[in-house]
Amino acid sequence: MPAQTAKKKGPVIFIAEDDKFLSNIYAENFRKKGIDVHVFGNGKEAIEAIKKQNPDLLLLDLHMPEMDGFGALQYFKRERHTFPVIILSNLRTDLDREKAKELGAVDFIVKSDISFKELWEKMQTHLT
Repeated sequence: MPAQTAKKKGPVIFIAEDDKFLSNIYAENFRKKGIDVHVFGNGKEAIEAIKKQNPDLLLLDLHMPEMDGFGALQYFKRERHTFPVIILSNLRTDLDREKAKELGAVDFIVKSDISFKELWEKMQTHLT
């Protein structure tokens, strides 16, 4: 009898987003695609989870309670984490975009300007 090969699991995506409605929509759509999704309400919760397991990709809001996205990015940079971080925010200034990129974000997306399909396509470029 041939040896069973382990089924490759899909990527692990972390979402740090304080808007529960939005994060639930994202999570539901990712799960339909076979993605293992974990949702956190702020940067501090995401950091605690990342201490236990690195995601394949993190979607990170900038404006959140307790610890914002910039604080989380500073932590990831200091700790030299290598997973891609995509900022998903409604902040639109070039200063926010530049600061996020300096702190290691691979992309900066304005939530209200993108569909789920477009977000998924952008994420695919960072999931290798």
